[in-house]
Amino acid sequence: MANNFDINQIRAIRDIESATALLHENIPFDEQIEDALLFSKDAHAHQTRKSGEPYVVHPILVAALVASITGDRAMVIAALLHDVVEDTPNTIEAVELRYGSDVAHLVHGLTKIDLIRDKELIPSHSDEKLVVSALTFRKMLLASIKDIRVLVVKLCDRLHNMLTLDSLPPAKQRRIAEETLVVYAPIAHRLGISYIKNFLEDLSFSYVFAEEKKRIDDYLKVNYHDIELRLNGFRQKIAKLMERQGIIPGSYEILSRIKHDYSIYLKMQRKGISIDEVLDLLAIRVLVNDPTQCYSVLGLVHLHFQPLTSRFKDYIAIPKENGYQTLHTTVFDDTSIIEVQIRTFEMHKTAELGVAAHWKYKSGGNNINLDWLQNLQYQEESIEDFYELAKTDLYSEDISVFSPKGKPYTLPRGATALDFAYAVHTEIGDRAESCLVNKESKSLLAELHNGDIVRIMTAEEKLLRCSWMDAVKTSRAKQHIRINCRHRIRDIDSRSGLLIMRGVMQLNVTRIREWMREHNRLQNAWMIARDVDYLREVLHHYLKDLRSHKKFGAFLASHRFKLKLYRFGSIELFSNHTISDVVFDFCCHPKAGDEIVGFVSNGKAHIHHKMCQHAATLIEDEEPMLFVRWKQESIFHYHMIVSMHNAKGALADFLTFLAKLGAEIVSIELGKERQEHQQLCELEFQSSEADINRLRAKIEQKIHIIQFIRTDDAYRSV
Repeated sequence: MANNFDINQIRAIRDIESATALLHENIPFDEQIEDALLFSKDAHAHQTRKSGEPYVVHPILVAALVASITGDRAMVIAALLHDVVEDTPNTIEAVELRYGSDVAHLVHGLTKIDLIRDKELIPSHSDEKLVVSALTFRKMLLASIKDIRVLVVKLCDRLHNMLTLDSLPPAKQRRIAEETLVVYAPIAHRLGISYIKNFLEDLSFSYVFAEEKKRIDDYLKVNYHDIELRLNGFRQKIAKLMERQGIIPGSYEILSRIKHDYSIYLKMQRKGISIDEVLDLLAIRVLVNDPTQCYSVLGLVHLHFQPLTSRFKDYIAIPKENGYQTLHTTVFDDTSIIEVQIRTFEMHKTAELGVAAHWKYKSGGNNINLDWLQNLQYQEESIEDFYELAKTDLYSEDISVFSPKGKPYTLPRGATALDFAYAVHTEIGDRAESCLVNKESKSLLAELHNGDIVRIMTAEEKLLRCSWMDAVKTSRAKQHIRINCRHRIRDIDSRSGLLIMRGVMQLNVTRIREWMREHNRLQNAWMIARDVDYLREVLHHYLKDLRSHKKFGAFLASHRFKLKLYRFGSIELFSNHTISDVVFDFCCHPKAGDEIVGFVSNGKAHIHHKMCQHAATLIEDEEPMLFVRWKQESIFHYHMIVSMHNAKGALADFLTFLAKLGAEIVSIELGKERQEHQQLCELEFQSSEADINRLRAKIEQKIHIIQFIRTDDAYRSV
């Protein structure tokens, strides 16, 4: 594994000969690599990049990067061919025939990522970059999850693209840089490839936050000589201490570094401090041969320099999830504060290259835990929910806590005992009843701290805690709480739907259930409690069916079952009976926006929270219910792109459908990208529906949605 060239060397290479020479330097050529190089040159023979250089320079340099950090021949060949299937007439079958199934599998994974990105990423002039990047991020993970090598090659591909971004227009530069910060740099971080992560962040930083980047660069330039003097002086002091202790010169290495630009910026933003206040701005890294020496060097440092005890971390005894192992401490040296990192040469390779430092990619290699990738498949979440969850997982600082048997668990700072319970196992989290933290009884929402020992006591059954969703920190806990509550609410809605029908029709629930089962509507009974239009539709079909039986025709009159809208304060309800008032029962006190249910008694509507135990008893007793919801007064703004048939009347039909949903069209653009049978339609519209997921589900019954976002959502400003 070479990893011995300056990244600027790659940036400067613009010709095929120099690129090929660099690849030669980093991996010995064999027959297959030589053939793949010729194949790539031939496939891209007439293609050029925006900068004017031959296109094939790009895959060759990506292959050189891959070779330098992994030495894996299949990955190097895949890097050489990663654009062949997408950008040339060659097929994946041809690749497999020529280079085998392993290479074809990698090329297919890389091609799939690019196809998804091209399809899902919105135009660079849009303000909604991070939201759509989050969707791209999710899809990319799902496409690549089967083989981590695909991600490593893709990161090298993105790194070279970032090095050559200058040839693109400014708007595209910024979009690609934002995507890199949100999507690719966090993946490199979680895979432990700091070598790539730092470059991706700093390269993106210069495009996304150009002014902030310049201010940091200016500060470092002005203070360059002072910083170098302080670092060199401290390095010499440490070297003398080590040699005095008998550590032979040449058996160790001391590196110095200044925190990289984007990392400085994040620390300043997170803590609200100036660059002068960044404590770990200056650092040295001591590399030794074995872990025991690491602790010996730590002892020397602490004996001769005053440590900041709050900033000591032992990641050797308790490695991070991605396999990172290093001792961290921060000490005073005269007037300077300097961070000291101590690790072995092997730990250094893992810290720089993460999973790419090892051969066993599919199992994660030495000490590499890839569970986080499985946990990031938030398939049931909306784009916005997904991004919030992923952001929590990928950008948080970590703490380590322990089970009573000493097993370490890595959690984000601010995590609770319930987060720990879900980290141990989903079943433990679902049934967590109480906990002990360091042998003291604590709330399940108690914040955990580094080194805490946590014991969870469980109940026999699942415990629903829907109001705790915002209190937990990890995506795993949030996701499972949300799933459990959705299942519970769906069950309540299904039962409520039948009881709402009972309240309207004054019929036995068993009879209503049987009719819905016969007409294949029982599985959608939950929609009756959530969508008044669907309730009306079911009533209409029920009446139509009963009228076909002569014995019911005499007493069935449609006006008897016509729903009237009642408004009482902030509550709207629909009933075919006279409702004189609304009562909020004392048992649950639902607040505006909570999930609610309504029961009718003596002409009054009694409102309960959906999770209310008393309401559950009433539902169990099959008491008549009515359709209730909070008053819908607000107007929400949506932007949507749909794919519709390129046929006469298709647009008019779709606009009529939207009008029935209460949508007011603000703007519309048709035929932006027209194909033989399909065309894109882009719309801005207003609706009183606040729930984007519910509205999307209704529209998707009619047409294929490509993009759907709330333009008045606070998420825009993220």
